[in-house]
Amino acid sequence: MRLLLLSNAKREGSAYLEWALTHFSDFFKPAAVSRIVFVPFAGVTAEPDAYVDKVRPVFAQMGIEVDGVHRFSDPVAAVRAAQAVVVGGGSTWKLLRDVRGLRLLRAIRQRALNGMPYAGWSAGANLACPTIMTSNDMPICDPGGFDALGLVPFQINPHYLHGNPPGFKGETREERITEFCAVNRSVWVTGLREGTGLGLVDKQLTLVGDGGDCRIFRYGQEPREIAAGADVQFLMAE
Repeated sequence: MRLLLLSNAKREGSAYLEWALTHFSDFFKPAAVSRIVFVPFAGVTAEPDAYVDKVRPVFAQMGIEVDGVHRFSDPVAAVRAAQAVVVGGGSTWKLLRDVRGLRLLRAIRQRALNGMPYAGWSAGANLACPTIMTSNDMPICDPGGFDALGLVPFQINPHYLHGNPPGFKGETREERITEFCAVNRSVWVTGLREGTGLGLVDKQLTLVGDGGDCRIFRYGQEPREIAAGADVQFLMAE
Protein backbone atom coordinates (compact mmCIF):
# COMPACT_ATOMS: atom_id res chain seq x y z
CA MET A 1 0.00 0.00 0.00
CA ARG A 2 0.89 3.65 -0.44
CA LEU A 3 -0.68 5.94 2.16
CA LEU A 4 -0.05 9.54 3.21
CA LEU A 5 -2.06 10.50 6.29
CA LEU A 6 -1.60 14.09 7.44
CA SER A 7 -2.82 15.90 10.54
CA ASN A 8 -3.79 19.21 8.96
CA ALA A 9 -4.07 21.43 5.90
CA LYS A 10 -3.97 24.90 7.43
CA ARG A 11 -0.87 26.22 9.16
CA GLU A 12 -0.09 29.60 10.66
CA GLY A 13 1.92 31.78 8.30
CA SER A 14 1.59 29.56 5.22
CA ALA A 15 -0.88 28.93 2.43
CA TYR A 16 -3.37 26.10 2.37
CA LEU A 17 -1.50 22.76 2.32
CA GLU A 18 1.76 24.58 1.60
CA TRP A 19 3.62 22.72 4.34
CA ALA A 20 2.62 19.39 2.77
CA LEU A 21 3.59 20.09 -0.85
CA THR A 22 6.95 18.32 -0.66
CA HIS A 23 5.35 15.31 1.02
CA PHE A 24 2.63 15.08 -1.63
CA SER A 25 5.19 15.43 -4.43
CA ASP A 26 7.45 12.72 -2.99
CA PHE A 27 4.41 10.50 -2.42
CA PHE A 28 2.83 10.75 -5.87
CA LYS A 29 5.93 10.97 -8.07
CA PRO A 30 7.01 7.28 -7.93
CA ALA A 31 3.51 6.25 -9.01
CA ALA A 32 3.52 8.80 -11.87
CA VAL A 33 0.21 10.25 -10.71
CA SER A 34 -1.04 13.00 -13.03
CA ARG A 35 -4.71 13.06 -12.01
CA ILE A 36 -6.46 12.41 -8.70
CA VAL A 37 -10.04 11.76 -7.63
CA PHE A 38 -10.77 14.09 -4.73
CA VAL A 39 -13.39 13.32 -2.07
CA PRO A 40 -14.78 16.65 -0.78
CA PHE A 41 -17.55 15.36 1.48
CA ALA A 42 -15.95 16.42 4.78
CA GLY A 43 -16.79 19.98 3.83
CA VAL A 44 -19.95 21.21 5.52
CA THR A 45 -20.40 24.94 4.96
CA ALA A 46 -18.73 24.91 1.54
CA GLU A 47 -20.19 23.17 -1.49
CA PRO A 48 -18.21 20.23 -2.95
CA ASP A 49 -17.31 22.22 -6.09
CA ALA A 50 -15.90 25.02 -3.93
CA TYR A 51 -13.76 22.52 -2.02
CA VAL A 52 -12.40 21.10 -5.25
CA ASP A 53 -11.62 24.61 -6.46
CA LYS A 54 -9.71 25.22 -3.23
CA VAL A 55 -7.41 22.22 -3.59
CA ARG A 56 -7.01 22.31 -7.37
CA PRO A 57 -4.29 25.04 -7.38
CA VAL A 58 -2.33 23.15 -4.72
CA PHE A 59 -2.04 20.01 -6.82
CA ALA A 60 -1.55 22.01 -10.02
CA GLN A 61 1.83 23.02 -8.60
CA MET A 62 2.78 19.36 -8.92
CA GLY A 63 1.30 19.00 -12.39
CA ILE A 64 -1.64 17.00 -11.02
CA GLU A 65 -5.22 17.55 -12.15
CA VAL A 66 -8.13 17.17 -9.71
CA ASP A 67 -11.56 15.64 -10.34
CA GLY A 68 -14.24 15.79 -7.64
CA VAL A 69 -15.75 12.36 -7.11
CA HIS A 70 -19.21 13.95 -6.79
CA ARG A 71 -19.06 15.10 -10.43
CA PHE A 72 -19.04 11.55 -11.82
CA SER A 73 -22.29 9.85 -12.79
CA ASP A 74 -20.82 6.65 -11.31
CA PRO A 75 -18.55 7.55 -8.36
CA VAL A 76 -17.69 3.90 -7.66
CA ALA A 77 -16.45 3.43 -11.22
CA ALA A 78 -14.46 6.65 -10.91
CA VAL A 79 -12.67 5.32 -7.83
CA ARG A 80 -12.02 1.99 -9.51
CA ALA A 81 -10.36 3.79 -12.42
CA ALA A 82 -8.52 6.43 -10.37
CA GLN A 83 -4.76 6.84 -10.38
CA ALA A 84 -5.05 8.02 -6.76
CA VAL A 85 -7.71 9.07 -4.25
CA VAL A 86 -7.29 12.08 -1.97
CA VAL A 87 -9.71 12.83 0.87
CA GLY A 88 -9.92 16.31 2.36
CA GLY A 89 -10.49 17.35 5.95
CA GLY A 90 -13.52 18.79 7.67
CA SER A 91 -16.28 16.88 9.44
CA THR A 92 -15.31 13.24 9.85
CA TRP A 93 -18.91 12.32 10.61
CA LYS A 94 -20.33 13.84 7.43
CA LEU A 95 -17.43 12.45 5.38
CA LEU A 96 -18.13 8.89 6.51
CA ARG A 97 -21.88 9.31 6.06
CA ASP A 98 -21.52 10.50 2.47
CA VAL A 99 -18.79 8.05 1.49
CA ARG A 100 -20.86 5.19 2.88
CA GLY A 101 -24.00 6.50 1.22
CA LEU A 102 -22.31 6.40 -2.20
CA ARG A 103 -20.95 2.91 -1.50
CA LEU A 104 -17.38 4.15 -1.83
CA LEU A 105 -15.90 2.54 1.27
CA ARG A 106 -15.37 -0.85 -0.30
CA ALA A 107 -14.19 0.60 -3.62
CA ILE A 108 -11.58 2.86 -2.00
CA ARG A 109 -10.41 0.13 0.36
CA GLN A 110 -9.98 -2.45 -2.39
CA ARG A 111 -8.06 -0.06 -4.63
CA ALA A 112 -5.80 1.09 -1.78
CA LEU A 113 -5.07 -2.48 -0.69
CA ASN A 114 -4.08 -3.21 -4.28
CA GLY A 115 -1.57 -0.36 -4.34
CA MET A 116 -3.47 2.74 -5.45
CA PRO A 117 -2.06 5.78 -3.59
CA TYR A 118 -4.42 7.12 -0.93
CA ALA A 119 -3.81 10.45 0.78
CA GLY A 120 -5.87 12.40 3.26
CA TRP A 121 -5.62 15.07 5.89
CA SER A 122 -7.51 15.46 9.16
CA ALA A 123 -10.86 13.73 8.52
CA GLY A 124 -9.30 12.09 5.47
CA ALA A 125 -6.62 10.58 7.72
CA ASN A 126 -9.25 9.41 10.20
CA LEU A 127 -11.09 7.66 7.37
CA ALA A 128 -8.09 5.38 6.77
CA CYS A 129 -8.34 4.01 10.32
CA PRO A 130 -10.46 1.07 11.49
CA THR A 131 -13.05 3.52 12.87
CA ILE A 132 -13.57 7.28 13.19
CA MET A 133 -13.82 7.04 17.00
CA THR A 134 -10.70 9.13 17.64
CA SER A 135 -11.87 12.10 15.60
CA ASN A 136 -12.08 15.45 17.39
CA ASP A 137 -15.24 16.39 15.50
CA MET A 138 -18.70 16.93 16.94
CA PRO A 139 -21.10 14.20 15.70
CA ILE A 140 -23.23 16.49 13.53
CA CYS A 141 -24.87 13.60 11.69
CA ASP A 142 -25.34 9.85 11.88
CA PRO A 143 -22.68 8.17 9.71
CA GLY A 144 -24.48 4.83 9.79
CA GLY A 145 -21.78 3.18 11.88
CA PHE A 146 -18.25 4.07 12.96
CA ASP A 147 -16.34 1.55 10.84
CA ALA A 148 -14.10 3.24 8.27
CA LEU A 149 -11.62 2.02 5.64
CA GLY A 150 -9.38 -0.01 7.96
CA LEU A 151 -6.30 0.52 5.82
CA VAL A 152 -4.18 0.68 8.96
CA PRO A 153 -4.81 -1.23 12.22
CA PHE A 154 -4.28 1.78 14.50
CA GLN A 155 -6.24 4.96 15.18
CA ILE A 156 -5.19 8.56 14.44
CA ASN A 157 -6.04 11.64 16.47
CA PRO A 158 -5.32 14.61 14.18
CA HIS A 159 -4.50 18.11 15.45
CA TYR A 160 -3.14 16.61 18.66
CA LEU A 161 -2.49 19.15 21.42
CA HIS A 162 -0.73 18.19 24.62
CA GLY A 163 -2.15 19.79 27.75
CA ASN A 164 -4.64 22.64 27.89
CA PRO A 165 -4.46 26.40 27.37
CA PRO A 166 -4.00 28.40 30.59
CA GLY A 167 -7.25 28.70 32.52
CA PHE A 168 -9.02 25.80 30.76
CA LYS A 169 -9.81 22.97 33.18
CA GLY A 170 -11.67 20.55 30.92
CA GLU A 171 -10.38 17.16 29.87
CA THR A 172 -7.14 17.19 27.92
CA ARG A 173 -6.80 15.41 24.60
CA GLU A 174 -4.61 12.85 26.36
CA GLU A 175 -7.35 12.13 28.88
CA ARG A 176 -9.89 11.57 26.12
CA ILE A 177 -7.55 9.23 24.24
CA THR A 178 -6.79 7.38 27.49
CA GLU A 179 -10.54 6.81 27.88
CA PHE A 180 -10.69 5.39 24.36
CA CYS A 181 -7.79 3.07 25.14
CA ALA A 182 -9.47 1.90 28.35
CA VAL A 183 -12.42 0.66 26.28
CA ASN A 184 -10.40 -0.44 23.23
CA ARG A 185 -7.45 -2.09 24.91
CA SER A 186 -5.69 -3.64 21.93
CA VAL A 187 -5.63 -0.52 19.73
CA TRP A 188 -2.75 1.93 19.28
CA VAL A 189 -3.64 5.62 18.97
CA THR A 190 -1.30 8.10 17.30
CA GLY A 191 -1.65 11.74 18.28
CA LEU A 192 -0.49 13.67 15.19
CA ARG A 193 0.57 17.24 15.90
CA GLU A 194 0.11 19.97 13.30
CA GLY A 195 2.67 19.71 10.52
CA THR A 196 3.09 15.97 10.88
CA GLY A 197 1.76 12.85 9.20
CA LEU A 198 2.34 9.19 8.57
CA GLY A 199 3.64 7.80 5.30
CA LEU A 200 3.27 4.13 4.39
CA VAL A 201 5.16 2.79 1.37
CA ASP A 202 4.79 -0.93 0.86
CA LYS A 203 5.08 -2.10 4.48
CA GLN A 204 7.27 0.69 5.84
CA LEU A 205 5.51 3.25 8.07
CA THR A 206 7.32 6.50 8.90
CA LEU A 207 6.48 9.71 10.73
CA VAL A 208 6.89 12.67 8.36
CA GLY A 209 6.77 16.44 8.68
CA ASP A 210 8.50 19.16 10.66
CA GLY A 211 5.81 19.70 13.29
CA GLY A 212 7.63 17.81 16.01
CA ASP A 213 7.08 14.46 17.65
CA CYS A 214 3.87 12.46 17.70
CA ARG A 215 2.47 10.97 20.89
CA ILE A 216 1.62 7.27 21.00
CA PHE A 217 -1.00 5.70 23.28
CA ARG A 218 -2.05 2.17 24.19
CA TYR A 219 -3.82 0.71 27.18
CA GLY A 220 -1.50 -0.32 29.99
CA GLN A 221 1.48 1.62 28.61
CA GLU A 222 2.80 5.06 29.39
CA PRO A 223 2.26 7.47 26.48
CA ARG A 224 5.49 8.15 24.66
CA GLU A 225 6.88 10.60 22.14
CA ILE A 226 8.12 9.43 18.73
CA ALA A 227 10.53 11.64 16.82
CA ALA A 228 10.00 12.79 13.23
CA GLY A 229 11.58 10.44 10.71
CA ALA A 230 11.33 7.52 13.09
CA ASP A 231 10.30 4.05 12.02
CA VAL A 232 6.90 3.43 13.61
CA GLN A 233 6.41 0.04 12.03
CA PHE A 234 5.17 -1.44 15.32
CA LEU A 235 1.88 0.41 14.78
CA MET A 236 1.12 -1.88 11.85
CA ALA A 237 1.11 -5.02 14.00
CA GLU A 238 -2.41 -6.45 14.23
